[in-house]
Amino acid sequence: MLRNKVPVKKQPPEERKHNFQEVAYGYCLEEAMMEADRCLQCPDSAYNCINGCPVGVDIRGFIRELKEGNLAKSAEILKSYNNLPSICGRVCPQENQCEGACTLGKSGAFEPVAIGRLERFVADWERVQRKNEKNNIQVSKDNVKGKVAVVGAGPSGLTVAADLAKMGYYVKIFEALHKPGGVLTYGIPEFRLPKEIVFEEVEYVKSLGVEIETDVVVGKTITIDEMREEFDAIFIGTGAGTPRFLNIPGENLNGVYSSSEFLTRVNLMKAYEFPLVDTPVKVGKHVVVVGAGNVAMDASRSALRLGAETVTVVYRRSEEEMPARKEEYENAVEEGINFMWLTNPIECKGNEKGELTSVVCQKMKLGEPDSSGRRRPIPIENSYVEIPADLFIVAIGQESNKVLLNAFPELKLNKWGYIEADPVTGVTSVEGVWAGGDIVTGAATVIEAMGAGKRAAKAIDEYISSKVGKF
Repeated sequence: MLRNKVPVKKQPPEERKHNFQEVAYGYCLEEAMMEADRCLQCPDSAYNCINGCPVGVDIRGFIRELKEGNLAKSAEILKSYNNLPSICGRVCPQENQCEGACTLGKSGAFEPVAIGRLERFVADWERVQRKNEKNNIQVSKDNVKGKVAVVGAGPSGLTVAADLAKMGYYVKIFEALHKPGGVLTYGIPEFRLPKEIVFEEVEYVKSLGVEIETDVVVGKTITIDEMREEFDAIFIGTGAGTPRFLNIPGENLNGVYSSSEFLTRVNLMKAYEFPLVDTPVKVGKHVVVVGAGNVAMDASRSALRLGAETVTVVYRRSEEEMPARKEEYENAVEEGINFMWLTNPIECKGNEKGELTSVVCQKMKLGEPDSSGRRRPIPIENSYVEIPADLFIVAIGQESNKVLLNAFPELKLNKWGYIEADPVTGVTSVEGVWAGGDIVTGAATVIEAMGAGKRAAKAIDEYISSKVGKF
């Protein structure tokens, strides 16, 4: 048995840092079957990998069929649990979920099975087959088990919609942006998740009979009362897309972006192709990014590809506390991104034109753990560093979008301003209304949002099946 995972081929760093093409090429059939052969096919009592998957994919089953060359059966098993596997195979933090629970990896002598890479291979194979088929289901609004409205076409919304459609419901998704996908479309760069794949997965959801209407801001374009009048249930999966800032002096200078705006311009609106497209974005020569999560990695690597001479990521904790995926951090280092640990921005400086010229940071040290379980950063007196910068990207997280919440005051919110919902069913304080994903948990992973969607779909089905009439 191979001790380590079958390596995946990638674009060389010197090439990929100048383009937005996908970094990892993925496995070929031979590589996928070699990696599948590493799976121990653990007995039922030791389904550790499945326990680590938020949507409960039968990992052993789809890998077994792949190993035996039954790609169609492998894809059937995978798609019966996961409606967006080509996406999850690329962006899920498998090292903290299914692969982190892999029995082989826990042995200490071997790396875990590359479950994410196998998921990507099988899902991509299935997508190619699907392109040659036309299986759109025409669902009548009258001859269905019920009608469900979904607010937001992100991971949780697409998942709940697909699952309910499979159960026999008419589902309509209302999306505020002009393209569906949510964070998959506006947040994750092309080089990590090609938008062609996102839209093909969306087309699969639509092929189940789900209707998607874009450019609809629920609470403005359509009211909650109008939705409650027409639908038997509502699921809210709007995500947490409101940017969070540092609230430091100079943060309003020209050249300071939130990661949300920067990545939306680049990903959703293709600003990297300007002037071939209409959306501009500032191209910095010397870029500073604050934060060390996946969003910070995405923003820094996007800035590099836009033509930055230097890109520096600053983070108030150490590398050990960094929340970003190890793979994405390693890719960033390979591409030449600089990292300054234990460094916290305290001021943005500019010139007489109001343009950013530098970011002043204070050095930090780590104290005792805080509520997050990570060691708390403590400022070091009289220890400062000034970093020249004409572009500063703030990537320290997002907050809940208030447009819908302000229009729906009956919804109970928690102390952080997110919707209070049952962690198992997604049920909210308002009868007939469910919620899931980042609008409930705050910023989390794609697969966790999908898990919330699956659980809510089950709960919504039970609710409507047991209830006569509407609200």
